[in-house]
Amino acid sequence: MTISRELLIGGKDVPAASGRTAEDISPFTGEVYATVAAGGAEDVTRAVDAAGAAFPQWAALSPFARRRIFLTAADLLEARTEQAAEIMAHEAGGTRPWAYFNVGLAANILREAAAAVTAPRGEVLSAQEEGVLGMAVREPVGVVGAFAPWNAPIILGVRAVAAPLAAGNTVVVKPSEDAPVACGLFVADVLREAGLPDGVLNVVTNAREDAAEVAEALIADPRVRMVNFTGSTEVGRIIGTHAAHHLKPAVLELGGKNAILVLDDADVDYAVDAAVFGVFLNSGQICMSGDRILVHESLAEEFTAKFAAKVGTLPSGDPSHPHTVIGPLVSEASARRVAALVRDAVAKGATVLAGGGEPDGAVHPATVLHGVPKDAEIYYGEAFGPVVTVAPFADDDEAVALANDTDHGLTAGVITENGTHGLAVARRLRTGIVHVNDQSVADEPQAPFGGFKASGYGRFGGRWGLEAFSNTRWVTLATEQAHYPF
Repeated sequence: MTISRELLIGGKDVPAASGRTAEDISPFTGEVYATVAAGGAEDVTRAVDAAGAAFPQWAALSPFARRRIFLTAADLLEARTEQAAEIMAHEAGGTRPWAYFNVGLAANILREAAAAVTAPRGEVLSAQEEGVLGMAVREPVGVVGAFAPWNAPIILGVRAVAAPLAAGNTVVVKPSEDAPVACGLFVADVLREAGLPDGVLNVVTNAREDAAEVAEALIADPRVRMVNFTGSTEVGRIIGTHAAHHLKPAVLELGGKNAILVLDDADVDYAVDAAVFGVFLNSGQICMSGDRILVHESLAEEFTAKFAAKVGTLPSGDPSHPHTVIGPLVSEASARRVAALVRDAVAKGATVLAGGGEPDGAVHPATVLHGVPKDAEIYYGEAFGPVVTVAPFADDDEAVALANDTDHGLTAGVITENGTHGLAVARRLRTGIVHVNDQSVADEPQAPFGGFKASGYGRFGGRWGLEAFSNTRWVTLATEQAHYPF
């Protein structure tokens, strides 16, 4: 049965000012899962009105009252795990294990936000003048414009709002057109039930053709003082440019071209298991997914044979089935895009070791490519699907050079049984995140999460998230009267 949702503005569910709606399509069935209000620029203004009006009271609310809301929301979210899994399967083709992971991590993001509310935020400074107390204090910026993507909708929907709200800001969120319920309205429902005051979080859904207009209206509103965007590098450049034009800071978490390095002292069987997980979790539709596996030449033959064999056994199809690993991509168009990348690589000399062929609707086979030349589009382009390239290297220097040969710099994995060796290689990789003796996909709510180069700037997680969404002020208190020269 098709569900229907409206905008959330000022604590009320309201239709778009235009009265228009947009369809939310299930990628596996091709059927309409939901209709949502198709908000426009005038709805953005209404949402910012509500967020601006709610800001003074929210910022002044007792930290302990704020913390209680986040802790309650975390428990409520976990209680709705099955509902979240159903929504993710319908909207974004998410498998059940991926949905459970989303809920667990998102709940802990809320708990970390709760902890951050009462964490110290400031310093006492030395002062040049006698009798003066100097302080550096962090305060909320006001209204934050947030953009939540579809691929990890519960995690990234919560992350779009948790740190900004914990810092005392109010938020207007524009969720992805591909998962407006999961990464926007569902998250807002949980926080609203937990006691979040009206207007503190507002959600403006939109039709795909109106995305640019809605985004520009949100960023341009002078009452929006900061931008929070997670998504592709291509769109991130546009968002960052708009924010810079209006002199607004932005936190941008963008795409990756992540490498998993298998060093000569790795356990091959462990490396195979780690790489399969790091590449094919959520059908490769994670910003941290391993696009490239670089293997020391002494292990390359054994690793590649075992890796391709295991990839060939991964169950695919219906995302609601508990054993499915390779579910549908977010749309049939996305599956066709991945198939085109594979065809292009093969036409230019690459060999398919597993998978390949044409997609079945939105389901693309898990695919392994070998011998991909530099002029193939997938060599530098982010795959964002169930396809990976495998290449050998001769020594650490070549491995580092190959891993760094990209405009992106989000994450990496270095598989080794020698931690000292792995750390030495990891320190040379130009990424915001690196995991030694693990693959590239990991996220913990207390850790500084973010990228480098074309993978964005700013950090989520722990105190870094609170710092990202607050303003540092210098405040002084003179304890005695000053003397002036005139």
